[in-house]
Amino acid sequence: MSDLQLLAVYVHWPYCARVCPYCDFNVVRDRGQAEQADLAGAIVRDLEGQAALTGPRRLVSIFFGGGTPSLMRPDWTARIIETARRLWTPDKRVEITLEANPTDAEAGRFAAFAEAGVNRLSLGVQSFDDSALRFLGRNHDAAEARRAASLARDQFGQLSLDLIYALPNQTSEAWSAQIDAALAFEPDHLSPYQLTIETGTAFGRAAGRGTLIAPSADAGADLYELTQTRLSDAGFEAYEVSNHARSPMARSRHNLAYWRGDDYVGAGPGAHGRITIGSARTATETARGVAAYIDAVDRTGVGFAGRETLSPREAALERLLMGLRTCEGVCWRDLAPLGLTRISAATTSLAGLGLIDANETRLRATAAGRPVLDRVIAELADA
Repeated sequence: MSDLQLLAVYVHWPYCARVCPYCDFNVVRDRGQAEQADLAGAIVRDLEGQAALTGPRRLVSIFFGGGTPSLMRPDWTARIIETARRLWTPDKRVEITLEANPTDAEAGRFAAFAEAGVNRLSLGVQSFDDSALRFLGRNHDAAEARRAASLARDQFGQLSLDLIYALPNQTSEAWSAQIDAALAFEPDHLSPYQLTIETGTAFGRAAGRGTLIAPSADAGADLYELTQTRLSDAGFEAYEVSNHARSPMARSRHNLAYWRGDDYVGAGPGAHGRITIGSARTATETARGVAAYIDAVDRTGVGFAGRETLSPREAALERLLMGLRTCEGVCWRDLAPLGLTRISAATTSLAGLGLIDANETRLRATAAGRPVLDRVIAELADA
């Protein structure tokens, strides 16, 4: 088994009880059980079709994202997990994550997901402050967030909490209080994300009208630095720009598959994948609409709307983009198609500024380089 290439599986469940004003993911309002049952069945068949493309692999993670996967019936979750474990050889410690909203936190429901095989819950609390939750358009309050975090801590082997910061007029004291509230539940993993105003969202339209003004870049940078300091002092490692783990074992194995350039299958409407077919890294994307996705699976055996073989340079650019987000960085071998070396002009320039560390084996962004990672990557890619 140790010789098998690693594989992660991402399952997209697009349904939400409410679409948040900052969200630009592929989501739809919650619909009837009949359509959802059809979708669950199509995801199973899609995984079977994609397994024929990947061949034997070692399955290291399954991630149910969305949307709101905690709206899914637990028996459907169990069926999808069983399918993935049947199609690929499970690792001794397969990480199986489900994203959940606090409104779905019932002891019996969480227990059913755990019985289905979920061993890691990623809880989207976003905030423990009622005013912040109202601004973010969330359908839960702070009390529900605390109750959900407590239930999740009791039911699952690992707990990850998502938080959003850099809200308009948010002070360092207010954000620090949110970090304290999260730490009180002793999570294994924290994902604090700066609020970004995306085109096409309700917040994007409000910003265009001038009724929503995001904090300045300097204010966001100050809150980012506060986050790093507070979580480091609490014993968390910033192993990626927006992800902090209490120990190496608490790092998200699924997200590491993206950042390390491992293969991953994407199933469900609008899911992306990267799989090696033959010797070529292949980008896949499934049909975005629920009906279109189900139709694609019925017609072709997989849900693909598109499939593209990446050139060596395109694959190397992805490794640069994803790998520099982590504390591990990227090995020079993976960057060879870009012509980057330890002594390239861009490398030595950025190293001289203290933004990267370029040793004999790997390229890494430094703590100073992470906040300006877009600039660092752009200069390296253009080299």
